[in-house]
Amino acid sequence: MFNFSIVTEWIHNLLASFMPGWLTTTVECVLIGVGLLLVYSLLALFYIYYERKICAFFQCRLGPNRVGPLGLCQVFADMFKMLIKELIELNNTDKFLFALAPYLVIIASMLSFACLPWGNGLQVIDFNIGIFFLIAVSSIGVLGILLAGWSSNNKYTLIGAMRSGAQMVSYELSISLSILTMVCLAGTMSIPGIVQAQENGWFIFTGHIPAIVAFIIYLIAGTAETNRGPFDLPEAESELTAGYHTEYSGIHFGFFYLAEYLNLFIVSGVATLLFFGGWMPLHVPGWEGFNDVMNFIPSPIWFIGKAIILSFVIIWFKWTFPRLRIDQLLTLEWKYLLPINLVNLVVMVLVVVYNLHF
Repeated sequence: MFNFSIVTEWIHNLLASFMPGWLTTTVECVLIGVGLLLVYSLLALFYIYYERKICAFFQCRLGPNRVGPLGLCQVFADMFKMLIKELIELNNTDKFLFALAPYLVIIASMLSFACLPWGNGLQVIDFNIGIFFLIAVSSIGVLGILLAGWSSNNKYTLIGAMRSGAQMVSYELSISLSILTMVCLAGTMSIPGIVQAQENGWFIFTGHIPAIVAFIIYLIAGTAETNRGPFDLPEAESELTAGYHTEYSGIHFGFFYLAEYLNLFIVSGVATLLFFGGWMPLHVPGWEGFNDVMNFIPSPIWFIGKAIILSFVIIWFKWTFPRLRIDQLLTLEWKYLLPINLVNLVVMVLVVVYNLHF
């Protein structure tokens, strides 16, 4: 399988051949930043169209079908409309925190997005504790939501922010414990290391029953963490109009909107990384011909394809199950998911210590 580090090293050596070291680093950072923003924006547009079409399919509708072939230009029209809308200034609000909140949400989403390994040798951030860094930066987003709800000086936004804070802080425990369970199996907190550990089999197949339990809990908690149905209490339209971003307009609202869809991809991408081998192709021991064919498929296609399939499952949740009450949502976490996760972590430790995994 092609190693993209060859390309990145060639670009680095090319720049270093006629630039001083500090300028080379600056140019590389700018190129990476522009690339991330471009991919981030295109993925957000794709996911908006993707969910609209899936939702229409579940409801026996056509979905976007007017603007452009198959409605493909509808999301671009919506994007331009949002960009040119007026930013409405409200009375009796904390203007600085009101303006800061959407940037905190989008920064947290971008930092998490940058941690994902897109292919073999194609990763922006690579620490030996990369998975810990990913959990840390993804937690910043809740601060933006709480600030948005409080600074808007609106009872609906405040209730939505309080719900979101309680929900996200609670379900972060289950996400973190599910991740820790797989880190225990991999034996490393390095993101490339976790992917490399699945070279001979994805963890969902080789990690025994604790890996399957961790995946199911992660999928439920990840859906709640992104404030998506049936866990979309912070944005319950029938109760809170639009929840914590009721008072936002224009590009500020667009930041919340983009972050929500990209968080869907990030949750799916981390699940791909932990349970389905990241960019690793599907290998079956003993089937050398099949494995060689799988290796011909580029690693970014493996990663993006797996993430999109898992995103479909999360979208399926939203358009299948009714919205929970806030007490049911928190009961599910504290009385069921968290105890099961703690027991599952202990079981995984025993599986690793006694070498019971496949």
